[in-house]
Amino acid sequence: MLSAAKKLIDVTEKNADKIAAQWFGDVRKNPRTASYHKLAESRAVPMAVEFYQRFRELFDAEKPFEQANRVFGVYADDCFANNIPLQEAIYALTLMRRHMWLYAEFQAIFTTAIEQQQAVESINRTILLFDYAIYVITQRYQNLMKGEIQKELSALRTLGMEETFTGSKVGIMACL
Repeated sequence: MLSAAKKLIDVTEKNADKIAAQWFGDVRKNPRTASYHKLAESRAVPMAVEFYQRFRELFDAEKPFEQANRVFGVYADDCFANNIPLQEAIYALTLMRRHMWLYAEFQAIFTTAIEQQQAVESINRTILLFDYAIYVITQRYQNLMKGEIQKELSALRTLGMEETFTGSKVGIMACL
């Protein structure tokens, strides 16, 4: 498995920009990733490049969940900051994985039957990493959304709106 995984990782790292550009072309026109349609390439592509360049760290990590937490936590933060809905962030991540494998397949790096079998085995490790990614991203989104809700509640508390509504409070709310 190691030689096939190494080939995949090497091709992914060396061609991160190309793979990310192909990925962005796909998410930009995919109906399931509508938020990416209006997102500038200069904001979206670096998210994918970052993942592709750090794939070796994820793949080789002794504690892959902890490494996935670091890498995909940043991805979740970036997506949230760019107002990308959770389901689109996860689908875009799925497309990142797909484009990584499609690029490797197009380059015909797995030529022998043994390499192809090893590639299948390395797919299992890749799927595990992406399972971790989905968990981390959804958890991070939940925390970020809780933070946004807390900000909104703080604003209401500042106005004293948690108490009963009086005439002046109703007037303030109407103005807002």
